[in-house]
Amino acid sequence: MNQPEEITLRQKRKEKSYKTMLFLAMASIVMIFAGLTSAYVVSKSRPDWLTDFDLPQSFLWSTIVILISSATFHLAVSAIKKGNRSNTTLFLLLTLLLGVAFVILQFIGFGQIVEQGYYFTGSESTITTSFLYVIVIVHLAHLFGGMISLLVIIYNHFKQKYTSSQTLGIELGAIYWHFMDFLWLYLFLFFTFYK
Repeated sequence: MNQPEEITLRQKRKEKSYKTMLFLAMASIVMIFAGLTSAYVVSKSRPDWLTDFDLPQSFLWSTIVILISSATFHLAVSAIKKGNRSNTTLFLLLTLLLGVAFVILQFIGFGQIVEQGYYFTGSESTITTSFLYVIVIVHLAHLFGGMISLLVIIYNHFKQKYTSSQTLGIELGAIYWHFMDFLWLYLFLFFTFYK
């Protein structure tokens, strides 16, 4: 086996092991949210359960924003694979901007819930709002991990560590970002339709 083939084989093994670790991490995150949403379903029989509770509109807008960010991240990966650095930069920065907008809209949504008289903790809270609070905060914590990885990807992109033949870091970041987006979509639909 000559040296270029050996380097390519080593690179493919590295890519496979990193992707496997990412998928295992995502599987554990799925288990966390499966447990939380299962507890939400089981708790529905409590007398303090809110049956007329609706999510504020800002949660819908945050869902739209985060889905658009998935598209921009995908476009960034496509652009770097084509060797188009300027489009990669544009789409990565748009993804970051949309991620920040998502977080802001989430906190606006929490504020609107409190303005409606629903509290997340304390004597005036209900099991419904407490579950919503815990699940969304856990999702935001994982999304902050995605934001940090996106910042690292942007930094590495400006340092020209990604090329059309070396895209592992940006691809891993995109996979995690898409996963978190679709996890949020699941949570949004769950809280919207399961009352």
